[in-house]
Amino acid sequence: MPAVLIILVVIAFFAVVALARTVRIIPQARAGIVERFGKYRTTLDAGLNIVVPFVDKVRYVIDLREQVVSFPPQPVITEDNLVVSIDTVIYFQVTDPVSATYEIANYIQAIEQLTMTTLRNIVGGMDLEETLTSRDSINSGLRGVLDDATGRWGIRVNRVELKGIDPPPSIKDSMEKQMRADRDKRAAILTAEGERQSAILTAEGNKQAAILNAEGDRQAQILRAQADREAAILRSQGEGQAIQTVFQAIHDGRPDQSLLAYQYLQMMPKIAEGDANKVWIVPSEIGKALEGLGSTMNSLKGIPDEVDGPVRRVDMGTPPPSVEDLDVDGLGDVSSAHDEVAAAIAAAQQASNPGSARKAGEAAAEAAEPAESDEFDESGADPAVESADPSDEGGNAPPA
Repeated sequence: MPAVLIILVVIAFFAVVALARTVRIIPQARAGIVERFGKYRTTLDAGLNIVVPFVDKVRYVIDLREQVVSFPPQPVITEDNLVVSIDTVIYFQVTDPVSATYEIANYIQAIEQLTMTTLRNIVGGMDLEETLTSRDSINSGLRGVLDDATGRWGIRVNRVELKGIDPPPSIKDSMEKQMRADRDKRAAILTAEGERQSAILTAEGNKQAAILNAEGDRQAQILRAQADREAAILRSQGEGQAIQTVFQAIHDGRPDQSLLAYQYLQMMPKIAEGDANKVWIVPSEIGKALEGLGSTMNSLKGIPDEVDGPVRRVDMGTPPPSVEDLDVDGLGDVSSAHDEVAAAIAAAQQASNPGSARKAGEAAAEAAEPAESDEFDESGADPAVESADPSDEGGNAPPA
């Protein structure tokens, strides 16, 4: 009995082991390589598969998905003898599991070595600048060479990428300096371009401003000249009319020598005006000068000694107050003051020149005679006052 039980247990165990070796499950996107007695027999697809136990053996399970392999940086020498480190990334896919299993021992290592050699061949024909700027051409060359070489291995290379190209540190420093210099150059060029454009625009603006200012000045000078011309014309016309009016008034008034002598006397106080005139000496020959002035005026053509009166009277407006209304109480004081002034002048001349004292006294007496000989009427008024208009500065107006 125990022997039968043992046999049954052994048979059951053998059956389980045989069943386990008979049924094989292959995952999705995988392929199983089956060998019988060490020789390739078939390829198992994904799913449940039945094999002969203890005769067939699943040697490899190949991944049919696209795989990504990154290789470490590899030193590569460029055409200008510079060593750069290049690391690559390859995207490949197994298309034939049997070839990938039996044509190559380790296809990943084979792809890595093939990538290194192909990269050296491609980069060796380029200088550093071209290597740094020709990533697409390097990728295309690598992919073409790898795809041709791995096709017989049952592998398709889909894409090759260069992760990085690292030149030596000294070359990096030189490149940075070159790039910095190039950028400084472009910045200087742009700055110069901007300054040139700014200078051109500024010059054009100054030109337009100068033109406008010149036009404005020309218009202003023209207007100013026209205004000056019109002002000069009006001023000349006014002066001409004034001269004509004065000339007509003089001829209408028919002046005589007495009026000219009176005008001369009125101008004498103006001679003494001014800050520089500290001392003013009345000449002793003033009477003779007046007589000479009258005699001189007699020789002037057109000015008679005596006239009957003005041809036409000038309307002077409101008549001035009469002589009777004036306050003549101070006229005596004026006469006495005139005498005192004449005496003081004579004394001064006698003190300065004793030899001519007698002549100075006679001159002072002659100068005082008109004031002493003037007769006042009953009201104490000077007849000359009645014959002159107090409101007329020239004294040539007819009596009111």
